[in-house]
Amino acid sequence: SALQAKEFLYEQPAFPESEYLFKHALTQEVAYGTVLQEQRRALHERTGQAMEARYAEKLADHYSELAHHYSHSDNTAKAVEYLHLAGQQAVQRSAGAEAVTHLTTALELLQTLPEGPERAEQELELQLALGPALVFSKSYLAPEIECAYTRALALSRQIGNTSQLFTALRGVWVLCSARGELQTARDLAEQLMQLADEVHSLPLQIEAHFALGISLFLGGELSAGKMHLEQAVGLYDPHQHALLRLHSGQDPGVASCGNMSYALWTLGYPEQARQAMQRTLTLAQEVSDAYSVAYASAFSAGCYLHYRDYALAQEYAEAAIALSTEHGIMWFHALADIFCGRALAAQGQPTEGIAQIQQGLEAYQTIGAELWRPFYLAMLAEAYGKADQPDKGLSTVVDALARVNRTGERWYEAELYKLKGELTLQQPKVAEEAEGCFRKAIEIAQKQEAKSLELRAATSLARLWQQQGKKEDARDLLAPVYNWFTEGFDTKDLQDAKTLLDELLR
Repeated sequence: SALQAKEFLYEQPAFPESEYLFKHALTQEVAYGTVLQEQRRALHERTGQAMEARYAEKLADHYSELAHHYSHSDNTAKAVEYLHLAGQQAVQRSAGAEAVTHLTTALELLQTLPEGPERAEQELELQLALGPALVFSKSYLAPEIECAYTRALALSRQIGNTSQLFTALRGVWVLCSARGELQTARDLAEQLMQLADEVHSLPLQIEAHFALGISLFLGGELSAGKMHLEQAVGLYDPHQHALLRLHSGQDPGVASCGNMSYALWTLGYPEQARQAMQRTLTLAQEVSDAYSVAYASAFSAGCYLHYRDYALAQEYAEAAIALSTEHGIMWFHALADIFCGRALAAQGQPTEGIAQIQQGLEAYQTIGAELWRPFYLAMLAEAYGKADQPDKGLSTVVDALARVNRTGERWYEAELYKLKGELTLQQPKVAEEAEGCFRKAIEIAQKQEAKSLELRAATSLARLWQQQGKKEDARDLLAPVYNWFTEGFDTKDLQDAKTLLDELLR
């Protein structure tokens, strides 16, 4: 009443009771500072208690406010509880920075409580919630991420909860995968599969199939990877398994379906891949969190680059960039820049495209991610080819192949050799070297059952032989690969192969 009389705050009519607003933030700060600290802490706790009573039926709408009031009271236990809930809520909204603030504050306050099993359990839950929040808002090189998951792993082994051990192990798997430590990641994925099978947990099996599926696929075991990704998608229900996003930072259904589309395309099933990508987009809309929609949009851009539908690839990439910018999702902003740049280069803007790809690659480097980098470098090499800069393109391919050999990420290896051959042909008198690259690409693709990549390499080699007058050899090489396909005949790769075969038959 005294503040209102002095016009420090104003009464605002509202239903069912009036509301009061401070005239200015500084006014509020001065008034707050006049209250003694002991009384202030008591008032904060009373305010928290009043809010719990008044909003008992819709408490989730007030987690952040409750966290604020109890954090400024003497009730540390309540503060930790609501900071945890507010942090989880922020993760669900893809608000990474806000989630990190809530959860790190909770961990700091937790250390002031007496040691014991209850505190250890609370710390474990907070560390597991902090991991995904840190992934959203920081780079994979950030030491805080490794600290969170390492501490969670130690606590989960101490406490003995299989579900929490699984979540901590999955966090370490994410880090190893993102950093390109694929053999370690695969070993961890197999441990995840074993844990999930031991406890017969459907949610854990979904996560384990995804982890093992993507590890196998990236390592060049395409069919085995696809099988696990299909199992993850088959087990997943967006309504029953929504809470899995809190543990991993991403929706496993969206992630599994998106990666399955890449596996299907690589194995030579373009139409099934397109259907999987559409399902990914539908799932992301159902899940309706920004991270999932950005994930689906960015992966769709990459998928349409496979089909060489550059206008649609650019459209999805730009959508992913807009959403990632709005929510501060660095990972998908970086890769959407790469895809958008590749689409621009293919549509007659190679200089602009190269600049945007490089921007994306630099951001990706800042994040500390190595995963998928050979694939993204292939985008840059292709753009250099479009810009008539084969030397730079070849240098980029050499870098990508070195990374393939270092990390074991081999799913796109055949395409890199095919690209090396194409770029080599842009230079004078090097047909023999280019032919060697195409043969190497075909050999790798056949070993991996990567039919789409085999078709591309066979088309390139057949075209070279056609130019050299070896039409029969070219036809005998290309026809069996083309005839293997049963779908996707509207895609550019199959259309180009068919056109070349028709020319070879004349």
